[in-house]
Amino acid sequence: MATISHGNKTTELSAGKTLFDYADDLRVKVPTSCGRTGQCHECIVEVASGAEALSPPTGAEHFLTPPYRLACQAAVIDPNRDIRFSVLKRTPQILTRGKETGLDLDPFVQRRGDRVFCGDRDVDAYRGRILGIAADVGTTTVALNLMDLETGACLCTSAFENPQRFGGSDVMHRISYDGGAFRGEMHRAILSALNYEIREMCRRLRLPRQTVYEMVVVGNATMRDLFFDLDVQTIGEKPYKSVTEHEMDAGGRTTTVLTATARALGLRIHPKANIYGGPLIGCHVGADVAADLLAVGMDREQDVVMLVDIGTNTEVVVGNSSRMMAASCPAGPAFEGGLITYGMPGYDGAIQSVALRNGDVSYRTIGDAPAEGICGSGLIDLLAELRRAGKMDELGVFPEGMDRFVVAPDRGITFSREDVSQLAQAKAANTCGQRIVMRNYGVGLEQVKKLYLAGGFANYIDIRHAIEVGFIPNFPEEKIEKVGNASLQGATATLLSKTKRETLERLVRRVEHVELETTPDFFEMFVEGCMFKPMYE
Repeated sequence: MATISHGNKTTELSAGKTLFDYADDLRVKVPTSCGRTGQCHECIVEVASGAEALSPPTGAEHFLTPPYRLACQAAVIDPNRDIRFSVLKRTPQILTRGKETGLDLDPFVQRRGDRVFCGDRDVDAYRGRILGIAADVGTTTVALNLMDLETGACLCTSAFENPQRFGGSDVMHRISYDGGAFRGEMHRAILSALNYEIREMCRRLRLPRQTVYEMVVVGNATMRDLFFDLDVQTIGEKPYKSVTEHEMDAGGRTTTVLTATARALGLRIHPKANIYGGPLIGCHVGADVAADLLAVGMDREQDVVMLVDIGTNTEVVVGNSSRMMAASCPAGPAFEGGLITYGMPGYDGAIQSVALRNGDVSYRTIGDAPAEGICGSGLIDLLAELRRAGKMDELGVFPEGMDRFVVAPDRGITFSREDVSQLAQAKAANTCGQRIVMRNYGVGLEQVKKLYLAGGFANYIDIRHAIEVGFIPNFPEEKIEKVGNASLQGATATLLSKTKRETLERLVRRVEHVELETTPDFFEMFVEGCMFKPMYE
């Protein structure tokens, strides 16, 4: 008899039941707020195999293309074919600690007597709690801190996979999707996911959502603007600026900061809560990188340091308190699992470390779960180990006659030449960004005193392996510091301190932007960057 699977959970198939019914059987949480009628568009799932065994898409699914379906609408019509599916809102491995910078507690939302004020706005009677949320809305992963604004304590940290991926795995595809017939679906998807996650956090802690009076949101320009339901088409075409940047250039606003109320956006916290969208640096370098700089204190550095925030778009910043220079590298989603045959983000079942010894492969998975695929840290390990063992040359070519390497034979997980090519191009984009920004700033590796690696994925990579394949510059390891999710930490500082918020808004105005594609020798540098060898400058 055929089966239906989600991750490592499997059950037998029968006709007539929906994917949502099977999710219930498998004890898989699928978000919904409409009673499974297809109205809320929250229960999006990805059908990895067996789509032909399902009923045709209904009118409620008009905004989706294969392999995506609404779980409540997709019913099994052929119980003789195996089906594999996954929810879009999965929980990745998260990091809760970062670089400690110290903070004075002086939030925008404060109690005055028996009233709660957002700045000068009287919003509510005091209910015993004043809470706030810091949110880093990444292209692949969304991370949240639920904070007590009276004590500065972090009550809960949560993360989930950004469900907008039905519109594309990178920002340019999502911009294109949002400019088409289904304008607004990207906004609805992230808003629904956040509402679901906030509800779950507050339910677990037995806290009323009405005591959340502010949310600080950071992300790249596209992710931030989609959250606020702005038109993002200008970000996808030269000069790659948000509408807020264009308005500022024209004198129509003095900052790229966005503000709204929870009621206006549809966030299910206190309806008068202040929603603060962090300022942009410019041209794809967004509020998340500004939050990074705040978190690591680059504006207070005397020595020249370098920050690399690794993600779908990797950002590079070089500088100190006197001068800062930044660039965005369109790396794509390869090192976050996208476009790789058995790639996946860092959640349970992802191979996160790999070793080759005498021809044998050993690996470790997140959560010690059966292997489902390989996440970014595992991919870097695999590349370095293949090079060391002579199973792949610096051009990424396998030995003669070999077109793929078997990583986990018992799980059917392999690594192909096409996968290597995708990683080479993603790595080259990172390499070019790092080299070009250093060169434009006028420094070499020996003059950069510290390399900060930011991002959840960066925290789990093996530094030695990353250097060996040229993923990061060939720095002495003692000069490299992993700072975790610095964007979330910076967003949290912005939530807890008006002084830090003012610092953030001043800081973005001082960062110079570098356009990588206008560099005369960009192509030559990119070709060299595709090689899996240490990177020099």
